[in-house]
Amino acid sequence: MTDPVAPHDDLGLPVPLGPRPPRRVVSLVPSLTEAVAVTAPGLLVGATDWCSHPADLAVARIGGTKNPDVPGVLALEPDLVIANDEENRRPDLDALRAAGVPVWVTDVRDLDGAFRSLERLLTTACGLARPSWLDEAEAAWREVRPVAGGPRAIVPIWRRPWMVLGRDTFAGDLLGRLGLRLVHSGHAERYPAVPLPELLAARPDLVVLPDEPYRFTAQDGPEAFPGVPAALVSGRHLTWYGPSLVGAAAVLGRAVGHPFVQDGPGTS
Repeated sequence: MTDPVAPHDDLGLPVPLGPRPPRRVVSLVPSLTEAVAVTAPGLLVGATDWCSHPADLAVARIGGTKNPDVPGVLALEPDLVIANDEENRRPDLDALRAAGVPVWVTDVRDLDGAFRSLERLLTTACGLARPSWLDEAEAAWREVRPVAGGPRAIVPIWRRPWMVLGRDTFAGDLLGRLGLRLVHSGHAERYPAVPLPELLAARPDLVVLPDEPYRFTAQDGPEAFPGVPAALVSGRHLTWYGPSLVGAAAVLGRAVGHPFVQDGPGTS
């Protein structure tokens, strides 16, 4: 029977937490790993192979976000597993729930939602005090004053095939707050696959190339958009929601404000 007093995660699913705050947490999302580890060092006992922050994180590694080692997670005897609806596969989360592990899933589509989700995750799910870095992040983004009529931007997130930011994305909301107008913000899909000729035909003012999930670099990406200003940006500051949000506005603002132009033929 569902516990009527159990707290609910971002998907509205009840999470049967125990009578005391969790003492052993496994994170299946890099940004959430950083958020918990910075707030409560020692609480995490497991994280994915992609969890790169904090740099000194010393916990068991349990595979990737899309292919976690479920038996390995269970062997860590977690009081709580934290996940994300976009990053993680529901069958894996269902398997953990079936084994009796509480699973808290976040669902973030914009900055305001990220702040709400983080506070609930840390205070309600993990039983922690609201961290000061969350206040600092909110304050930093309140200072952002975008200029109307900013550049029309395309934001690829993958290559072969080309995929871009579409509607209703956290990263798109951040860039919009910095004044960019995403060409595909009205697309029916959140991450549409768009052929390169179609991207070029849109005649963007700017192409924004993050270093994750695809690792775009000065040598891999800009050459496909000859004559179009390109901004290489930190994927962690663009797509992670956690302590990175404290400096994200400044980091992203500098990157998109100083694009470079590379001449040469476009490639697929």
